[in-house]
Amino acid sequence: MTITKGDQPSDESAAPAAGSQSAGTAGSGPSTPRDPRVSAMMLSGLIALVLGVTSAVLPVPYVVESPGPTFNTLGKDNGKPVISITGRETYPAEGNLNLTTVYVDGGPNGPVSVFEAFSAWLDGSKAVYPQELIFPTGLTKEQSEQESAVAMTTSQENAVASALKELNIPFGQKLEVADLSEGSASQGKLKPGDVFTSINGKPITALAVVQDELAAGAGKPVVVVVEREGKAVTETVTPARSDSGRFILGVLLKYRFTFPFDVKISLEKVGGPSAGLMFALGIIDTVTPGDLTGGKHIAGTGTISPDGVVGPIGGVAVKMHGARADGATMFLAPAANCSEVSGNVPEGLQVVKVENLDEARRAVELAASGGDTSGLPACANN
Repeated sequence: MTITKGDQPSDESAAPAAGSQSAGTAGSGPSTPRDPRVSAMMLSGLIALVLGVTSAVLPVPYVVESPGPTFNTLGKDNGKPVISITGRETYPAEGNLNLTTVYVDGGPNGPVSVFEAFSAWLDGSKAVYPQELIFPTGLTKEQSEQESAVAMTTSQENAVASALKELNIPFGQKLEVADLSEGSASQGKLKPGDVFTSINGKPITALAVVQDELAAGAGKPVVVVVEREGKAVTETVTPARSDSGRFILGVLLKYRFTFPFDVKISLEKVGGPSAGLMFALGIIDTVTPGDLTGGKHIAGTGTISPDGVVGPIGGVAVKMHGARADGATMFLAPAANCSEVSGNVPEGLQVVKVENLDEARRAVELAASGGDTSGLPACANN
C-alpha cells in the first residue's frame, strides 16, 4: 500500500506527541522513498492479473461436450413410460437398455470461456472441438433445437420400423419427396409430397431400390411413377452425377410408415437422432416375452435406419463415460465410430461394435444368458 500525506500528522515538522507514532515506524527517522522499480513491478503484476482474469472469461470459438443423463428405454421419464405401446400385447421387462446423452456448451447454445474450454480439455470425460466442426456457421439456437426435434422424431419412426422388421412383423412403407435440392435433375417434374411408386417398372419398397436402379443405369434416363394428390403421375428423369460420383435424382426423401400398432415414445428435453438403436431394442424387448437383457445394465448409442443399419453419431467417447458412471457394464457402439472409441473406453465397460440391429440384439441376448461375451466384435485397442 502506498501511504499518502493524508495518512501522516498534519504538522510534519512537529514532534510526535507522547504515546503516538509518526507515519514511519515508531521511533524511526524519516520514511525512505519507495523504489520506483518496485512500484512498476507491482503495477505490472496487477495488470497481468486483470488481463488473466479477463481472458479467462472471454468467449472462445469452441464447443464442450460433457456426459449427460442416461435414460432406460425400459423404464420411465418423469413418471411416464419411455416406450408405451397400444394395439399389441406387451410384456414387462427388467434390466436396462439405456440411451445416452451429451450436454453441449458453445455454438448456438451460448459461448464457453477460455477457462471452461481448458478445464474440459483436462477432463478425460469431456471433449472439446472447434465450433465449426459441430455447428454450421450462423446456426441459431432456435434452428438447432428445431433440427434436433425433427431428427428425434425421425429416429423414433425408424426405430419402430427396424424393430418390426427384425421381428418379421409386416408394416407399410413408402418413400415421399420432402424437398428438391438446388439445381435438381427432377426440377419441374417431381414435387414435395409426391409418393414414389415405381422406378423403371420396379416397385419401390425401400430407398435401396431407387439407389440400385440409378447405379445400374449409370446416368441413363429413368421412368419414375409417383402418386400425386391421389393420381398416378409418370415422369422421365435424367439423373445427375453427384460430387461423390453417384447418380442421383436430386430429391430429398423421407419415409411414410403405416404401422400395425401404436408406439409412443415420451422423453422430455432430449433431441437428435442418436437414440434410434436403443429405442429399437427397447421396442423389441417390450413386445416379446421375457427379458432381452436378463436384468443386465446395457447402454449404447447409434442412429438406426428402417432396415436396421446402425449409423455413426457424435460424442461417443463422452457417452461411454456417462454410461459407465450410471452403472452400465456393456456399451453398444456403431462400428463407424471405432476411431473415437479406441483409447477412450472407461474401466469396467465392455464396448461392442455393431453394424446393424440384429448384431446388437444378439450381443444383448448373449450377455443376458450369462455367456462368454469376450468374443463379441470390438474396436481395435478397446
